[in-house]
Amino acid sequence: MSDHRTPFPPGSLLAGLPPKAASALLTLGTARDFGPETVLLREGEASTHVLLLVEGCVKVTGMTPEGRLALLAIRVGGDLVGELAALDGQPRIATVTTAGRVRARSSGQAEFRRCLAETPALALAVSGSVGAKLRWATRRRIDFGSREVKIRLARVLVEFAASYGIPAGSAVELGVSLTQPELAALVGAAEPTVHRALALLRRENIIETGYRRLCVRDQARLAAVAGG
Repeated sequence: MSDHRTPFPPGSLLAGLPPKAASALLTLGTARDFGPETVLLREGEASTHVLLLVEGCVKVTGMTPEGRLALLAIRVGGDLVGELAALDGQPRIATVTTAGRVRARSSGQAEFRRCLAETPALALAVSGSVGAKLRWATRRRIDFGSREVKIRLARVLVEFAASYGIPAGSAVELGVSLTQPELAALVGAAEPTVHRALALLRRENIIETGYRRLCVRDQARLAAVAGG
């Protein structure tokens, strides 16, 4: 299957681009394939290239002041990673590692900037994407110190369902495969606590879980829980 015909999750950058802008991004740089657990970008390094994920999923991690590795985000096909360093020329602020096999397009800073200058719709979308990532990070920091785990978990699930959800009848299947330890890292809580929160949501028939699978059965009630 060619890059142009690859379907992308509804909340990804590529899914929201007009055809001309999507084509410009999909033909940028060089196609590359990566194996599982490959570090694509490393926190603190001075590289400035950009990766457009075409297929697969990556984990974005960073070190806390206490020296603990924290899972900051998940990115999937249709998303950009590394664009912040390409825009401001500063060192990488996080590490990006493949979760399974990944296909991506790699482009240098000059090529990426030139494409943005020549494609205003793409420049606007990338700016909006960077803003959305910063909003996500800010919400996570606020939630970690002020909300109980069930609410924090519900908020993460609401945002993933909105960004990467796949309709399945009246339910929504999360288009991102996450383990319970990964969910725990995303909400900043111990794994047993997240396990109990998931069990509560299951008992209330709000979600359904399986091996690396999560389905939101009642979006309205999940949103109500997320609202605190």
